[in-house]
Amino acid sequence: MFVKLDGRQVLVVGAGRVGEPKIRGLLPTGAKIRVVANEASAAVREWSQNGEIELEERDFVLSDLDNALLVVVATSSRDLNELIFQEAESRHILCNVVDVPDQCDFYYPAVVQRGDLQIAISTSGQSPSLAQRIRQQLERQFGPGYANWVAELGETRRKILASHLDPERKRFLLQSLASAEAFEAAVASDSKTNGRSAAV
Repeated sequence: MFVKLDGRQVLVVGAGRVGEPKIRGLLPTGAKIRVVANEASAAVREWSQNGEIELEERDFVLSDLDNALLVVVATSSRDLNELIFQEAESRHILCNVVDVPDQCDFYYPAVVQRGDLQIAISTSGQSPSLAQRIRQQLERQFGPGYANWVAELGETRRKILASHLDPERKRFLLQSLASAEAFEAAVASDSKTNGRSAAV
């Protein structure tokens, strides 16, 4: 499931070595990120100073969960992590306690991002290392050229949908856009581009 977080309230509890990368991953989503932590890393403080997040360096209180769509918990206290998870559950707030699969309503996937193309890999929290290794393999398979290709597909699709062609013709053209032949041509073109780049 890909969730649109733009403008939605997300709470992160903990802002140290474990919490920092989770916050970094949320920054591009457009979410309203509130961070509550006794201590914050230098990077997290910088994001706060830049207005990218709201940071409060203090103890967590239950009212911090008010209006949150989801919460990410990254503290070193098992008791606090479990308390937040249980309270989030009672409020029907999606919760992820980092590195504790049994206390997760959702998992952070390893993601290959090529423009609007996103490929997410998850082991349901069982082996993040394996997910990262597969991500690296897919990054080699789906090179940077896919970003432009997907953007071109979207533009062409919009033109076809806005045209006065009959529905059957539209359906045929839309299917052919992402055909195996078009896919292979994109891969070949991307390989040539990568080859030229590597040779420079």
